Amino acid sequence: MPIYYTPKEANEALTVIRPMVKEMMEISERIRARQPEFWSVVQKSAGNGGNPALSKLLPDFDRLDDLLHKMQDLGIEVKDLIIGLIDFTALHDGREVYLCWKFNEGSIQFWHEIEAGFSGRQLIDWE
Repeated sequence: MPIYYTPKEANEALTVIRPMVKEMMEISERIRARQPEFWSVVQKSAGNGGNPALSKLLPDFDRLDDLLHKMQDLGIEVKDLIIGLIDFTALHDGREVYLCWKFNEGSIQFWHEIEAGFSGRQLIDWE
């Protein structure tokens, strides 16, 4: 069963969520920065029992996986780790919608229909 947030509850959750999103963004950036190295290491290690360089990358992947699961357990969907975009499921006028937050925003001020995505964001005018 989904977890539904009110705008107030989602904003209160940001005290816990904000540092998690920041860490996920940092890990994602490190992984992207090392992507050319990562793919060559994966290709070289395939079938030969591993590679020390690949082993150094695994903690980032493990931590990112852990953080993503924590977010999912809270009922929060991670949409984009480059800009730190997440959605909280909410109910508005009897239907599921998303409360939308981007890392550089001070608070959750926008919502959108499930199908509309980021481009369909609207100012929250309800509690």
